[in-house]
Amino acid sequence: MERKEVKMYSDYKSPYAYLAFDPAFALEERYRVCVRWIPFQLRVKGKGERSLYSEYKARYSYLDARRWAKPRGLVIRGPLKVYDTTPALIGGLFAAEHGRLGEYSRAAYERFFKRELEADQTEPVAALLETLGLSAQEFRRYLAEEGARAYERAQQEAATDHVFGVPIFLFEGEPFWGHDRLPVLEQRLAEAGLTL
Repeated sequence: MERKEVKMYSDYKSPYAYLAFDPAFALEERYRVCVRWIPFQLRVKGKGERSLYSEYKARYSYLDARRWAKPRGLVIRGPLKVYDTTPALIGGLFAAEHGRLGEYSRAAYERFFKRELEADQTEPVAALLETLGLSAQEFRRYLAEEGARAYERAQQEAATDHVFGVPIFLFEGEPFWGHDRLPVLEQRLAEAGLTL
């Protein structure tokens, strides 16, 4: 039987998207679904641009994400600046075209949250792709040409889908926001008769 699509909007600067990445793709092992990763640039305000209450929320979010990450052996450190992760997200599209999205994304998340990847710069992303056996030179071309167009199409698709944060999963138009909504999505997939 044909697999149904589950969209997953994601950004490498989101700790919750990091927490959701592997569990989301594990859905393909238990349900007749195909998870489609779509890059989405999460808009984040920097320190001094947020209200006091937003500062409290940001601190809590990292505390909460670390609670979820610790049992899985994942390290999540808050970034020291606000990142425009476009190069890293286009790196994800490039890796996906070469069948390496999973490896690239795990490495990008891990390095970013250990503060070892400048996700807003081309050369560190190109170097990461090279560690996976992909061409840094091809990536630089892709980033400037087809990758930029594919990224823009993804942002347009996100606007059509009314995406406002990450991770957001969409199944048959129904949104599920947050890594902790995966059990609710699984229930919906089971109700749709997609259990393997």
